[in-house]
Amino acid sequence: MAVEPDQVAVFLGKPEDTATLATAEQAIPIVTVMVRAYVRGGPDWEPNEELEAVIVTAAARMTTNPGQIPIDLTTGAFGQSIRGAFQGWTLAELFVLNRYRKRAM
Repeated sequence: MAVEPDQVAVFLGKPEDTATLATAEQAIPIVTVMVRAYVRGGPDWEPNEELEAVIVTAAARMTTNPGQIPIDLTTGAFGQSIRGAFQGWTLAELFVLNRYRKRAM
């Protein structure tokens, strides 16, 4: 695995959070397979630095909200609403992915 959980945790600003590291460890292989499928990589495919960046950003979205559903948390007068989830590639990720996508001829 080219991307490590600590890269995702650092990206999220939680480098020492064990829950974030554990969730990132589960998200990275999933996102890596999706990247490989998108660029139509073969069985010996390995992501380069640019594709690793896509894996980190997409895995971060998946790590932040692993249930992938909207969540409202409330404690006393304080509340938190989590709406972000992995819903596909961002525009910036697509710019990178499309550079490496094998096109049909």
